[in-house]
Amino acid sequence: MNDPAVRLTRRVAPDHPAFAGHFPGQPLWPGVLLLAEVMEALQVAPALAARLGERPTLAQAKFLAPVGPGDTLVVLLYDEPRGLRFELRRGEVLAASGLLLPETAA
Repeated sequence: MNDPAVRLTRRVAPDHPAFAGHFPGQPLWPGVLLLAEVMEALQVAPALAARLGERPTLAQAKFLAPVGPGDTLVVLLYDEPRGLRFELRRGEVLAASGLLLPETAA
């Protein structure tokens, strides 16, 4: 596997308001917020962000393991000829993965 073009570490705030409703008694970081972390990480690589355009297409997303309050996420972005492959890891556990394509490739 190639080295990631971007690698960011983020801590999920234990008191984030999303946890109140997602889900009471079993807090789970929503998938849309995991994808938001990917889009924020993309801003670290302006050339890569420009290649994908303002509205890249989410071609694939898999949510594989839960992420909860206080977890530490590592966001990995891999530049590939077709688009951008991403992984979100919670320690050694793959929490989510997917593929973003340039907006014109949809």
